Amino acid sequence: MRLMSFRLTVEQMRARTKTVTRRFGWWDLKPGDLVQPVVKGQGIPKGGHAEPIGGPIRIIATGWEPLFVVNEHECRREGFPELTPAEFVAMICRHYRCSPGDIINRIEFAYTACDGCPLKGPLCSDDRQVREFCIETSSDQEARP
Repeated sequence: MRLMSFRLTVEQMRARTKTVTRRFGWWDLKPGDLVQPVVKGQGIPKGGHAEPIGGPIRIIATGWEPLFVVNEHECRREGFPELTPAEFVAMICRHYRCSPGDIINRIEFAYTACDGCPLKGPLCSDDRQVREFCIETSSDQEARP
């Protein structure tokens, strides 16, 4: 399963207030794909592990669009209800060093496991892939010092 970093929105992912992300990349994602959100995906020292944020997410939809089309509803879905669309676009432009007219990949997703994920309690998903991933992750966590 691929790992996707949510370094700038860790709290939103943990609170499950984020259901859309925008990326320059991830062009090959398709609806139904499973991705594991992590705190940080690059720059992990040799032998280190990416820190998962909950269970996997399932991709619902993807689409290419200019960054400037973001509206207030999308700011909320991105986990930034306090930002205006212009502020959100400016934040993304600063982070990625891009322009508002640049084409970005809008990725809509859903959470597949509840807060009682197997890392903390009983399985809550009927999805076989999610269940296998959670069991594997749970075993990994138990094996680490």
